[in-house]
Order: sequence, then structure tokens, then C-alpha cells
Amino acid sequence: MQDTPLWADGVFKGQRLLVTGGLGGIGRALVSQCQALGMEVVVTDLAASMERHGHSANHCIAMDAKNAASVQTAVQQAVAHLGGLDACVNLVGYMSEARALGDTEVSVWDDVLRGNLDSAFYISKYVLPHLHQSARGNLVHVSSGLGAWPRPLYGAYGPAKAGLLLMMRELALENAPKVRINAVAPGAVNTAFLRGGTGRSDESAAPRVDPSAYGQVVPLGRIAEPLDVVQPILFLLSPASAYMTGQTLHINGGTYMP
Repeated sequence: MQDTPLWADGVFKGQRLLVTGGLGGIGRALVSQCQALGMEVVVTDLAASMERHGHSANHCIAMDAKNAASVQTAVQQAVAHLGGLDACVNLVGYMSEARALGDTEVSVWDDVLRGNLDSAFYISKYVLPHLHQSARGNLVHVSSGLGAWPRPLYGAYGPAKAGLLLMMRELALENAPKVRINAVAPGAVNTAFLRGGTGRSDESAAPRVDPSAYGQVVPLGRIAEPLDVVQPILFLLSPASAYMTGQTLHINGGTYMP
């Protein structure tokens, strides 16, 4: 798949973008594309992720997305660096070990909800006042197809991502017409997320699903790669989606068709 941006020159130039959880596989691909398109980008992620991948962004801020005060401080620092904020893409999230929901420990449930749903609330809460100051305020949450299509042994992750999608729609209603808020919901993507997670592992574990075997059951014949998710995100950040808010784009090669 090509790395050259598909978008016309100038569409995104000068857009001030915050990418939270932006040092994973999808985040690094997104930042690369956004910088090539002329956006000004700040990334937040775990300190452990910065040690491994921090070179991929012009400016990176350590942030614990499960901690409201850490999110508030990181957003303030990002806005100060950018001189304002036009858009935010939230990529924060992670799974627990494969386990039936009824067998999930309460502590694991609490942690996964904090890392996927609470974090999205904190990020939304602290970026929205700044997005309201922009002429093109835009917030894109990255959820998961598991938030709409339940599968066994994903524990708290699916319910957390389902909550995120409902929260996104509520926020879209409350902040229209000034700020557009949408989401993408990918299926499995061939990144470190399947191997323990960026910043939460050494990224070398066996994948949760085998990419080749997974691709054989996808109608389009392969597992997703990061750019398959990046381009729909860019669509939501662009004027091409100017009449969209409160929507979820499912990116799964045809495995789930709502």
C-alpha cells in the first residue's frame, strides 16, 4: 500500500492536531501522514512508549490517560505548544488477556474501563473547550468493531468500546454545530496492539490472532494494516465529511456490516 498522501495539497495545511495515544502502529502512521499533509502535530502517550517510539513525532508529551489530572496537563501543554487546537484524534486503548466476561477479575474490569472509556471521557472533556475556539473543531475517537459486534473472550474491552461509541454520539449532539465528533471502529489491525500493546509490552509476543489466518475469513482477503485506518480518520478530519457528526465508520474488510 502506498505511503504517499491521497489528499489534495493544502486541504489540511496548518491544521493543529493532537493525537492521544499516538505512538502505536496506527498512531505513527497517522502522524506521518498528517505531517506530510502540512498539519502541526502534538502526540501524547505513555512514557514507556516515548522511550521506544518518541522519535516519530515533532513534539511528544508523556500522559497517563487513566489519570484525569495527567490528561488535563498534557492537553494544556499541547495547546500551548500549538497555539490553539483544531482537531484531536484519540487512539488510547488496550485489551486485557483473553478471558470470559464472567471470569474477569473486578480489578481487570476496572482497569480496562479506565483505559478505554474513562480515558476517552477525560480527553473529550479537556479538548472540547479548545476545539470550540476553532473554526473547524473536530474530534475523532478510535473505538473497535467489538464495541458493536460482541465476540467471546474479550472481557471488558467490548463493553468499554461500546460505551465509547454511545458517549461519542452524545457528545456530538451536545457540541453541534460548533464541533464535529465522529468515530472509527476497526477490526483487527496488524500492529503491536495484537502483541501486547505499545508501551504495555515489549511488542514481541505472539499475536492475539494470527494475521494470515484472520485474513482468510475476511471478505476482502487480508487483515487491516495501519493505513487502512488512517485514511478514514483523515476523511473525518477533512472538509469532505463536513456534514457528518455522531457517526461511526466500521473498517473491517467486510467482516461486520451493521
